[in-house]
Amino acid sequence: MSPDSSLLEPGHSGTLYTTDAVPTHRRRTYWRDALSQTFGAVDMGVPDEVDRGTIRTSLLGPMQTVTVDGAPQRALRTRRLIAGSDNDDFVVVKLLCKGVARVEQDTRDAIVRPGQLFVYDMARPIRMTLPEPFRTKSLVLPREVLGLSESELRQITASPLDAETSLGALLSPFLSRLVDTAETYPQRTAESIARNVVDLLQTLTDERLGRATADTPNGARESLLRIRAYIDRHLADPDLTPEAIARAHHISVRYLHKLFQLEDITVSRWIRQRRLEHCRRELSRREAAGVTIAAVAHRWGFTSASHFSRVFRAAYGVSPVEWRSSTVQGSRIPASGNSPQPLHVR
Repeated sequence: MSPDSSLLEPGHSGTLYTTDAVPTHRRRTYWRDALSQTFGAVDMGVPDEVDRGTIRTSLLGPMQTVTVDGAPQRALRTRRLIAGSDNDDFVVVKLLCKGVARVEQDTRDAIVRPGQLFVYDMARPIRMTLPEPFRTKSLVLPREVLGLSESELRQITASPLDAETSLGALLSPFLSRLVDTAETYPQRTAESIARNVVDLLQTLTDERLGRATADTPNGARESLLRIRAYIDRHLADPDLTPEAIARAHHISVRYLHKLFQLEDITVSRWIRQRRLEHCRRELSRREAAGVTIAAVAHRWGFTSASHFSRVFRAAYGVSPVEWRSSTVQGSRIPASGNSPQPLHVR
């Protein structure tokens, strides 16, 4: 179903579904279709006579913002509906602004009050009951944007975040204002805001999963060893970034930085040090004397030869040319700079 063009407000860049101009006898069907079109296929239980309902959507970078004003209803998303839907790779972060809601997913059954946030996964069955007129504001995000595994998502769904908590007090008004103004931002601004939203949601996830206190020393050590091994396997990839590493390990970027902060080093600095070590080793090999310095740098993930020369000199106190010359001739120049130190995982 597509929204009728006659129902779109002038100047509105998103999508608007409203029952205002729909004949009374068609409103129930129209409203059920509009909700399914916005949030994926659902079995909707709505009153025989729908008095009024409005759904407004806008894009914000990779996510969609949605405001819904509606009458009492029940929504059920079953395994059968999920199997036949192409909207199962999304996660919904929903703020209840008015009314009360009951949400059931992943063995949890929660009552949500105005001002509370909750998360649900569209890839698994969910039941939501709204027994009185309501207003919700939502962010619909591609699952991969959050970088969470299925088991991590299962731990945070249908678990309301109270607006009285410090994080809830920050997120609730922020999400509300963001949904209201999403259509006003230029594309580049919207993409930047979307990245910040994801960081905030990952902070929420970290808090709900208890990562700050649950990680044991052995768990942190195992995580670091696994991530370090992954970095070493991908040093040649110029797109090896904290975001890519976090995504590959199903953790947030914030949590990745936390792991490396335990050893007083940043992720980016660790990557650079490992690349420099490999470059220095290769430049020392006589059999690689015919390979240009730029080629060596490129082989280990440096995209700019001049940048490589600068960071090499900063790390070892000599240029790559001087280092190669001294080692090939057998009179190695002692490195006088701040040589990278290995990361010791305690």
